[in-house]
Amino acid sequence: MIRHSLSPIARRIVYALLFEGLGLAITTLGLLAFSHADAATAGGAAFGSTLIALLWNYVFNAIFEAWERRQTVKGRSLRRRLAHGVLYEGGLILLMVPFLAWWLQTGLIEALVYDLALVAFFGVYAFVFTWGFDKVFGLPTSAR
Repeated sequence: MIRHSLSPIARRIVYALLFEGLGLAITTLGLLAFSHADAATAGGAAFGSTLIALLWNYVFNAIFEAWERRQTVKGRSLRRRLAHGVLYEGGLILLMVPFLAWWLQTGLIEALVYDLALVAFFGVYAFVFTWGFDKVFGLPTSAR
């Protein structure tokens, strides 16, 4: 397999654009298949969800890292990583469910089901995408 070499900055940009672009397309198709939404509504929900996730990621990690800097025990133990993941996803659900209910004009329970499907999908998708990306572009310098 041919591996394409990228600088660390180019690698992050290509990764983010490919990850979000492909995720947006798959999410739109999923919402089309499993909701009563038309293409514009499903695409808008997928795009809005992507923006919410990106903004929450930035805000949450800024808050988490500020908290982390004040801790006497440094490093990222399994317990701290689990707390990070659970708190991030919990906050994302609190933000995403009302948005999906409003955008898709559905109830909160149905929106929660859609959001839980997104959480499950993106957990698997992130693993598979990153593995494939590393196969094509090689490991980042930090992992070599």
